[in-house]
Amino acid sequence: MKQYKTGFSIYSVNGLLLLLALLLTLSGMAQADRIKDLASIAGVRSNQLLGYGLVVGLDGSGDKVKSSPFTGQSLTTMLTNLGIVVPPGISIKPKNVAAVMVHADLPAFAKPGQKIDITVSSIGDAKSLRGGSLLMTPMKGVDGKIYAMAQGNLVVGGLSATGSDGSSITINIPSVGRIPGGASVERSVSSPFASGNSFTLNLHQADFTTAQRLSESINRTIGAGTSRPIDAASIVVSAPLDVSQRVSFVSMIENLEVRPDEAPARIIVNSRTGTVVISSQVRVSPAAVSHGSMTVTISESIAVSQPSAFAGGTTTVVPRSDVAVEEAGEHMFVFDPGVTLDEVVRAVNEVGAAPSDLVAILEALKQAGALRAELVII
Repeated sequence: MKQYKTGFSIYSVNGLLLLLALLLTLSGMAQADRIKDLASIAGVRSNQLLGYGLVVGLDGSGDKVKSSPFTGQSLTTMLTNLGIVVPPGISIKPKNVAAVMVHADLPAFAKPGQKIDITVSSIGDAKSLRGGSLLMTPMKGVDGKIYAMAQGNLVVGGLSATGSDGSSITINIPSVGRIPGGASVERSVSSPFASGNSFTLNLHQADFTTAQRLSESINRTIGAGTSRPIDAASIVVSAPLDVSQRVSFVSMIENLEVRPDEAPARIIVNSRTGTVVISSQVRVSPAAVSHGSMTVTISESIAVSQPSAFAGGTTTVVPRSDVAVEEAGEHMFVFDPGVTLDEVVRAVNEVGAAPSDLVAILEALKQAGALRAELVII
């Protein structure tokens, strides 16, 4: 067996072939993604919670009674529930209280006693929630049942200050704050994960090729017939009936690697920001493009009309407008058959086209039938 000597050790031909095979394997794996990054299990999701509460302890930056009367009503109701009698006709006008909406996401499989983060937002005219404390607030789901109780001190990233002369400064948004772990879960949401003899994987991006490859990867690892794609976004996977076995089974499934199919040829244009994103699969058929820009400049000046001596006229101010038109002499460029993304960008850059000009060129190519891509305007 022939051997090769390096500066460190001696490798045989078989060893070199094995190393090359390993490098090729690693390069192939680098292009693959885990199933847990491509899909999620149907029914395993978070649920939205919402509640109405009061933030107290503000430094005079709370709601005003005239513009936010519900704050005083809520405070009166709360005091009555605590056994404090508010005399009739007495209007509570605290400046250190703000009415707020509290919202959060209840994670899947959350159990009673666990803590979740909450966001608190003012719904009145409170200037700032900085330094405030949220009083006990029940948080309900869409079914009207209470799933969590929220309370705690707010963390506000914004800042607002006002001077006596009316000048003010605001940094970020002081009327919104968060309470990390500010709600305690009181009720769990049932999940279909443990029911039935199968579960469904839903792709984040529907694609027939990716769905087929994902199903083939599972069948190749677990066994033939374990999974089957039912459409471009869903794959049904047979699973053990025992819950503990199902957890380990799903753990193994979600760590399998699949090479997703390339995204379709698509051009995304944001008409508000001028952002243009072109996918790598975009192709252009043979076409000739000429794009130029015209600049119209209008300048205004003032001229004085002075009559001659003894003419009997009056001095008059006459406006004068100068109009100049300049058109850039850009050259025509040609797209050859099968032009790639790099060549499209290079050709557009050579003529100095701005993002708005690029959109015009792409739309014209699409109308001419030379653009092999979907043009999406958002």
